[in-house]
Amino acid sequence: MIQTPRLLLRAPAPSDLPALHTIFSNPEAMRYWSHETHDDIARTERVLDNMIASHADTGLEFVVERDGAVIGKAGLWRIAELGYILHPDHWGQGLAREALGAVIEAAWQTRADIDRITAEIDPRNTVSARLLTHLGFHETGRRPRTLHLYGEWCDSTDFALPRPQATAAKEDPVF
Repeated sequence: MIQTPRLLLRAPAPSDLPALHTIFSNPEAMRYWSHETHDDIARTERVLDNMIASHADTGLEFVVERDGAVIGKAGLWRIAELGYILHPDHWGQGLAREALGAVIEAAWQTRADIDRITAEIDPRNTVSARLLTHLGFHETGRRPRTLHLYGEWCDSTDFALPRPQATAAKEDPVF
């Protein structure tokens, strides 16, 4: 569990299904996601089951709560690919940056085996590209026609954030 000034990031639980389905069935939230809007709750249940398994394996897959309500998810899966989604009612308030900053810090602190964190986005999602850049990610490449969603082919832009290098303590030279 991670507490930030406005958010609680915690392990996903079966009771999160209705709130997550509200997000995954929202066309605006899912516009640039890697699969189409969930038209039935069973599909969301499979995603939630995978989130629960991922958290059990890595400790870095979280449900995002604000004021006691589930508003999204953020975390690492396929160590170490960053994934995140918030309900549109919570966009534009810096909450994704707050949640992802906490996830990234937790990853560096708890997983010495991670040398970089990656992210893949639809290049049309300029808000997400700005967010990743603000968090220190850099673009590593673009791939055409990676996903077929909503009747059209979508491209992917890949990003990476290398593990920060530990700075050695600077000592005065000894003469």
